[in-house]
Amino acid sequence: MGSDRALGERFRSREEAALEETYRRFGPRLLSYLRRHVGRDDAEDVLQQTLVDAWRSAERYDPAQRFTGWLFTIAHRRAIDALRARRGVAVDLGALPDLVGDDGREQAERSAVAAEVRATLDRLPAHERRVLELAYWEDLTQAEIAARLEVPIGTVKARAWRGTRRLGGLLRAVQAAEREA
Repeated sequence: MGSDRALGERFRSREEAALEETYRRFGPRLLSYLRRHVGRDDAEDVLQQTLVDAWRSAERYDPAQRFTGWLFTIAHRRAIDALRARRGVAVDLGALPDLVGDDGREQAERSAVAAEVRATLDRLPAHERRVLELAYWEDLTQAEIAARLEVPIGTVKARAWRGTRRLGGLLRAVQAAEREA
């Protein structure tokens, strides 16, 4: 499938297959991000506008940046535009998560990293993934997870340890592949 950086460079040179691959690889993550900001009804339209804008300004992509960060920055800006259009007034930035920097680039980068972690999490065995999801997204204690899953607490601890270790290895492998590209 190749690295994000290589895909970004292909995108920058306006290789049509790169646009298709970008949509296939990042569309679901971008859509999830946009749904949190503009809602389900508008997210697909905003995603389409994001990709159109990215394609129009492909030469602006700096290969020294993370390609996903660049895409999420554009998505963030289009989300703000959609909210402004919906309200007919300036956007209350309180409606969006805390922004850092003038253009939200740091927030977009954090969202890209979070999306990468979530995508990598899908590669874990279901029993390990479920424990980590309950711990980190639902903020449950190990005892609460054990009760919810109806398993001994020792099983929860083992799954959490193995899942965290496996997730770290997978993320390191992804980062190494990006550096090599």
